[in-house]
Amino acid sequence: MTRSSGSNPLPRASGVQLHPTSLPGGRLGEEAFAFVDWLAEAGQSWWQMLPLGPVGEGGSPYKAPSAFAGSATLLAEPDAPVSAAELDALREREAYWLPDWEAYAGDGAGADQVRFDREWSALRLYATERGVRIIGDLPIYVAEDGADHRAHPELFQTGVQAGVPPDQFTDAGQLWGNPLYDWPALRRRRYRWWVERLRRTSQLVDLSRIDHFRGFVAYWSVPLGDKDARGGHWKRGPGRALFDAIGGQLGDVPLIAENLGEITEPVERLRRELSLPGMAVMQFAFDPSQPRSPYKLERHEENDVVYTGTHDGDTARGWIETLSGASLEEFESEIARVGVEEPEPWWSLVRLTMSSRCRTCMVQMQDILGLGSEARMNTPGTVGPQNWTWRMDEGALTPELAKRLRDATAEANRLPG
Repeated sequence: MTRSSGSNPLPRASGVQLHPTSLPGGRLGEEAFAFVDWLAEAGQSWWQMLPLGPVGEGGSPYKAPSAFAGSATLLAEPDAPVSAAELDALREREAYWLPDWEAYAGDGAGADQVRFDREWSALRLYATERGVRIIGDLPIYVAEDGADHRAHPELFQTGVQAGVPPDQFTDAGQLWGNPLYDWPALRRRRYRWWVERLRRTSQLVDLSRIDHFRGFVAYWSVPLGDKDARGGHWKRGPGRALFDAIGGQLGDVPLIAENLGEITEPVERLRRELSLPGMAVMQFAFDPSQPRSPYKLERHEENDVVYTGTHDGDTARGWIETLSGASLEEFESEIARVGVEEPEPWWSLVRLTMSSRCRTCMVQMQDILGLGSEARMNTPGTVGPQNWTWRMDEGALTPELAKRLRDATAEANRLPG
């Protein structure tokens, strides 16, 4: 079901990660088209985004009340007229999920989805014509009491909630609170809910990052009512059976596996069996206590996707400004070894990331702009107005910046063919 690195590899290329809410106006429309133009001018082949669904608790796109609907807050023309024929056509085409979303979201929800599909289709067609493809993001879980949870309670467990166990970053683990899937119940239904979800995703984007891939091998189950994740335990996930069912019904669905954190050999074995690219994050590469870290440049794999950083981490500039001691020495030594020194160290990180053998390279827009910690997208474990709200300034996308990124892309042999 996946694009094999051996049979049909992605070309060597690069792109930029920027959610549409981070455009100056925070919406689709003219600014989104202008960003596509800027990406093409800068020699970029990909635009990666966060999930496109309605935002949930704390403004997070990862707690969307629908795994299928597009966010009406992204609409450039929220009051554009919608005909009865358009609405009927969408209801017929998206009969699996749209009625559930309309029942949940109320009057006007169907018309908003017509508008979303209309605006999104125009943007994606324009991007394709300009040689820019779209990478989406697929959260593994759905929101508690969201449209999917209400419409299909038989597909979810009761008395437990999602999270991850304690690790080197947090003594209490992370308590996400999402409902957990009843995988045997899904299997009895030939995983149709997941098949329909991937069908919808494939309509919207060219490639998707699937969040928390390790949860398909084993997931952390925490008793409902617990105040943190320490009381959870591991339970077996569906493994390959889910992906075989998706592939059997949909064919090739290109995915990137988010394999960050504490990843076990069974997780990597499944990823490789499916020929799914994983993620290599350069900010994770300079820990002296991890000499065999998979994030180190020399350990990157061609089929993986390399990132300067992620939406859950600090910006390149903010991260560099916290480096000290052996980590800083290792970073500076690697920059010198590869020969990518720049006056601004965050641009050195951009060029170092570009130099990776990974065929696909993604750079956060904040890193290209050289912004500090005030521009980070999210700080995990916190809820507040600082998360999910960063926007670019008007006029940030200059021709000079496009040329600088294009030159770095050319040097790394990542320009479109």
